[in-house]
Amino acid sequence: MNADQGRPATGAARQFVTGVGLLFRGLALVLRNPRLLGLGLLPALLAGILYTAALVTLIRFLPDISEQATWFADGWTGWLRDTVRVFAGAGVLGLSVLLGILTFTAVTLLIGDPFYEKISELVEDRFGGVPDEVETTLLRSLRRSLADSLRLIGFSILIAIPLFLLGFLPFIGQTVIPVLGGAIGGWLLALELTGVPFQRRGQRLRHRRAVLAGHKPLTLGFGVAVFATFLIPLGAIFLMPAAIAGATLLARRALGKPIEI
Repeated sequence: MNADQGRPATGAARQFVTGVGLLFRGLALVLRNPRLLGLGLLPALLAGILYTAALVTLIRFLPDISEQATWFADGWTGWLRDTVRVFAGAGVLGLSVLLGILTFTAVTLLIGDPFYEKISELVEDRFGGVPDEVETTLLRSLRRSLADSLRLIGFSILIAIPLFLLGFLPFIGQTVIPVLGGAIGGWLLALELTGVPFQRRGQRLRHRRAVLAGHKPLTLGFGVAVFATFLIPLGAIFLMPAAIAGATLLARRALGKPIEI
């Protein structure tokens, strides 16, 4: 392979790493500005309480759910029936966690829409603002956010179910599928988190999907980094302000706006 053939892959890898770095740049902005941190923690904390309660409830009833899901194994030998139910319970829990990660952002954004609008605005102002900003009412903004979030949640569910089923395949389910799930989850998170800066420019889900598709390595780098940190206990709560700030930087970069101040 000559040097020219190697450049596209190298460029994609560099863009991916740059995307990862946008999350940490967002974190640095938030840590330097306690106001940004305070604005972003409350909605994420409220959503975190709701999701924690749901997870605790699920774990409480997980044995019953596993038993109902494996009704066909009722007459099997004890050890085989128990093994199947353990795997079924693990699968249900894994699917629930994946769906929780994918929907947590959408729910948190809906709860804290005015707060995250302000965080994104402060980040935009730091790097030159948005000269072509489209003014909209709070009610209209919430309505648009709800519509876009419902579309993304629906798509997340459609993707999560086949990934859940493929996870039972030997070897592939324990290697390829988690990586694929992280990549898809990262892409969906990037789409969700960039909603605020794109709406400020009057652009909806279809617009940001097209723009981010033109910067896939950059977008995936940011999204996968967010997805990975959200897997950390309480990570989604404490890093949501940084994710919003980083998503604003991602949107500016994808739209060709400066962020090098």
